[in-house]
Amino acid sequence: MKIFQIRTYKLKMAAIAMLAVPLLGTLSSCKKDFLVAAPETLLPDGDAFANPTRILGQVNGLYVSTKSGAFLGGRYQIYNDIRAEEFVNRLSNGVTGYTVYQGTNNNSDSYVANFWSQGYLTINRVNLFLKGLTDNPGVLTAALQANYEGEAKFIRALSYFSLIQIFAKPYVTDNGASRGLPLRLTPEQSLANNALKSSTVAAVYAQILKDLNEAETGLPATYSTALLRTTRAHKNTAIALKLRVLMAMGNYPAALVEGNKLVPQTAPFQNATNAAHALQPTLAAVFAAPYTTSESIFSLPFADTNAPGTQNQIGYYFSWDGSGNLEYSLNTTGAGIYADPAWPTTDARKANLTASATISGTLYRYPTKHSAVNPFLDYAGIIRYAEVLLNVAECEASVTGGNLVRARAILDAVRHRSDAAYNFGVLATPADLLAAILKERRIELLMEGFRYNDLARRATALPSFGAGSSIPVTDARYTYPIPLSELNTNNLVNTF
Repeated sequence: MKIFQIRTYKLKMAAIAMLAVPLLGTLSSCKKDFLVAAPETLLPDGDAFANPTRILGQVNGLYVSTKSGAFLGGRYQIYNDIRAEEFVNRLSNGVTGYTVYQGTNNNSDSYVANFWSQGYLTINRVNLFLKGLTDNPGVLTAALQANYEGEAKFIRALSYFSLIQIFAKPYVTDNGASRGLPLRLTPEQSLANNALKSSTVAAVYAQILKDLNEAETGLPATYSTALLRTTRAHKNTAIALKLRVLMAMGNYPAALVEGNKLVPQTAPFQNATNAAHALQPTLAAVFAAPYTTSESIFSLPFADTNAPGTQNQIGYYFSWDGSGNLEYSLNTTGAGIYADPAWPTTDARKANLTASATISGTLYRYPTKHSAVNPFLDYAGIIRYAEVLLNVAECEASVTGGNLVRARAILDAVRHRSDAAYNFGVLATPADLLAAILKERRIELLMEGFRYNDLARRATALPSFGAGSSIPVTDARYTYPIPLSELNTNNLVNTF
């Protein structure tokens, strides 16, 4: 478990390392207090759980770890999108994912390795936090303790799901029988337990679902402000992620049960259970400050003091505006969705959320969902209601006897938000409807990190524009290799 060597954690210090960022603002500005008080980052384990304020600081620290630009704050979404057919690399820069784009990255790729290390760092922080709550009972009310435990388990589930998607074969290829990931559920404070076999893909998914079911029980129905409802997990957040996980397992009937908790049976498909969720009048509104509309179910926020970091920012990669570098432009002539007749210029997502720039005599087209104004403070969206709607539509079209009328109505609702006059025509069979839904996902969720995962959950070959070929699931390039940094410290990781 390389994170301890990379980050040089000491015994007892790992348990409270998460306090560093969230509690800085609570330090007294009085010079005398500062000189005599123990620094928050040196708190003994017991003191870290001494009162509700300190415990909340640790909860906030879990989210800070999750939103690292090297993990879910940027590069994860970017790399998932550039692996397929939607984008064309402009600069051949290895630092910004060129080998991932080409399908030539190997286990020594430090940027892919950062997904792994930051993901496991976040998981270990969750494990340390949960143990701290158990070891220090009575500090919180029962309801608040359940809330914080639910948030921690949601973050652990999200981290494991993000890692298993890209470092292991899709569940649907063999019902999860293949090599998954090391399943670390107890806190590590030394290098003693580095050597750990991987669990199967199925075992990892089982733990993810266990965490999400327990999170749903403990989390609050909602929060008091739009900011908290967007940036901290609540019941609907856990349900929406569970829906996504079950779809990745190919269990569409169970996924539909979860989706029905969030999506009404008939239009206008606005959820009123727990936190309210609905499509916004325009997609542009979802990606504009303050990023806290009812469509945004879970997002990772940024501020001047904790921006994603150099070359981790989504806008930097995909935009030319402001400080963007347009590392990847839209594929306008190949198999990319931009040139597909199903995405006409009458669609506001094309008319208002894409732009063009001429650079060194070449015309490029690019999406503008994310701003490229330095220091790149757009929220990193993880779950929004439009995805949930399309998930439910896909489930209805995938289960035996599914409600195709409902699926078509949901599909129309998402499309008509951006192109009111568009008509999908006759979609006579479940296969026809499913194909239209999957194509709509490519349009609606473009630039949001879904493309690879949408292909993987159906064991579909990866149409890699960068590699110049289709990469089947059986090809080693389909899945990221376990990083060399992990292999060097865990010689059991490829066994299970």
